Amino acid sequence: MLRIVSVLILAALIYTTGCQNDEIKINTQEGTAIYHKITAGQAKGIMDGDETFILLDVRTDGEYRERHIGGAVLIPHTEIKDRAPDELPDKETLILVYCRSGVRSAEAANLLVDMGYTTVYDFGGILDWIYETVSGAE
Repeated sequence: MLRIVSVLILAALIYTTGCQNDEIKINTQEGTAIYHKITAGQAKGIMDGDETFILLDVRTDGEYRERHIGGAVLIPHTEIKDRAPDELPDKETLILVYCRSGVRSAEAANLLVDMGYTTVYDFGGILDWIYETVSGAE
C-alpha cells in the first residue's frame, strides 16, 4: 500500500512539473519494471521532495571528481552489472540516473531494469543540469 501511495505521489509530482516524460515498461520475472525518461527539472523536483531515492552518477571517476551533483553515488556505467547488486540492494527504491550527455544514463537505466530494478528514472546528462554541483570526491 505504501508503495502505491509513493508511486501516486511521484506521478503527481511529475505531472505538476508540466513536462512530458517518456515511459518504457519491460516485463521481468518480478513483474513490470519501469524506466522513465524525465527532465533535469523533474529530477530536481523529486530530489527536493520527500520521496526516498538514490541519485546515481554513471560517468567515470575522473568526470565525477571534476563535477557532480551533491549526494550522488558513483557507479560507472561499465560497472553497473557487477556493482549494483551490492551497492543498490533494494530493487524497489527509486533510482535517478545521470551521466554527461544522456547516452550512458540511458544504457545504465535499461541495464538496471533488465536486472530487476523496478523504478528507474533517467534524467540525461549533467550538461543539462542548471542546478548546484560540487567538485571532488564526497
